[in-house]
Amino acid sequence: MTRRQRLVLWIAVLASFVAFLDGTIVNVALPAIEGDLGGGLITQQWVVDSYLITLGALILVAGSVSDAFGRILVMRIGLIGFGIASIAVAAAPEPLFLVVARAAQGAAGAFLVPSSLALITSTFRGPAQGRAIGLWTAMTTGAMIVGPLIGGLFVDLLSWRFAFLVNVVPIVVTLFLLHRLGERDTRRPDAKIDWLGAALCTLGLGATVFALIEQPRLGWGSPVIWLSLVGGILMFALFLLRQRRAPQPILPLDMFRVRNFSYGNVATAFAYGALALNGFVVVVYLQSGAGLPATLAGLASIPVTVLMVLLSARMGTLAGRWGPRLFMTIGPLLMAVGALLLLTVSEDFSYWTQVLPSMIILGLGLAVTVSPLTSAILGAIEPARSGIASAVNNAVSRVAGLIAIAALGAIVGGALDLDGFHRAAIVTAVLMATAGIVSFFGIRNPTREMLDAAARADPAD
Repeated sequence: MTRRQRLVLWIAVLASFVAFLDGTIVNVALPAIEGDLGGGLITQQWVVDSYLITLGALILVAGSVSDAFGRILVMRIGLIGFGIASIAVAAAPEPLFLVVARAAQGAAGAFLVPSSLALITSTFRGPAQGRAIGLWTAMTTGAMIVGPLIGGLFVDLLSWRFAFLVNVVPIVVTLFLLHRLGERDTRRPDAKIDWLGAALCTLGLGATVFALIEQPRLGWGSPVIWLSLVGGILMFALFLLRQRRAPQPILPLDMFRVRNFSYGNVATAFAYGALALNGFVVVVYLQSGAGLPATLAGLASIPVTVLMVLLSARMGTLAGRWGPRLFMTIGPLLMAVGALLLLTVSEDFSYWTQVLPSMIILGLGLAVTVSPLTSAILGAIEPARSGIASAVNNAVSRVAGLIAIAALGAIVGGALDLDGFHRAAIVTAVLMATAGIVSFFGIRNPTREMLDAAARADPAD
């Protein structure tokens, strides 16, 4: 690996680390936020989903901007914006301000992950790309260790507000490394952004998610709910229609004609919807239902993270040699088994016998899945469009997550008690198993000739 490749990999890791760190911190802090600012389960849902709405909608725009105007520029915008929004979140005086600040965080975060992965896919080729994505996955997963630990310590010892200021450190380091890289972007002269499409996408998602979150409180008979739902679905349908006609769409629908890209994103939707649901429910229930302090609740999923860190790079390398289909089938099925093990949680709570086995199986399944999944999707699209390909995949995962969280009230029956926790575990298992089935029937491995040619073209070895 050359000096430039190492620097690019570290920049990509740290930029993504910021967004992942915030995602793990917020789940640990939710009960403390609700206790400080009020608002109940609906406020907790909106603290998560306001971030995911803007992230999921604008990540497509960010991918187009990344390919058109340059990945370095997009990353700098995202880093600076995320830092400012993090300070606003920490200073939030009431729930509405917090939700708006979280939405601003999501908008900035949309510029981070696509540009990070686009830097990797444009710098590495062949099996080296699989290894690089595996290393990116393993190291960014470190946020899943640092996030719950730091977040829990701040919540228990100081205040949940300090947890969101931690983002500033990796942001400053990444901006410094970007300066050291010394590269400048080349702007494409014909570059244009479909702002109308972006507005339709954002409003369509926002209205739909609003209806799903508020439905348990207002009921399906409320005009606010059904008008929001119908209006949101209509605007998103108009967004898709516009993408068929727009000269430079933010969601190029022709990419979905590529088999591994289309089926890979379907598997992504089911798997990441399940992960978001499981992550939210486990951390919140362990505090509100099982009575664990925030630090211990945050650390409950550490086995998942440790296994990801240890195995992701290796799985990325193996998928580069053997193809992704087997990994994308077995991994989600393992995670489905892990989710079902949470049905052993009872009123007589024991982390070691009821939760730890689930976390180990989930960690194994996740480590087997993530790097091959990312490599299969990005490897199916030409490098010139790696930014938008990464953005689409991340948008799918984030939108799947926000819909899962938005539907939480319907899944758990309005209250996250033990019965609701068990219902969420069953839904998580079904979604995971579906991802594995889709991968088995939909994903195709590259031919041996293609794998050998990629290995010969590998510039990193």
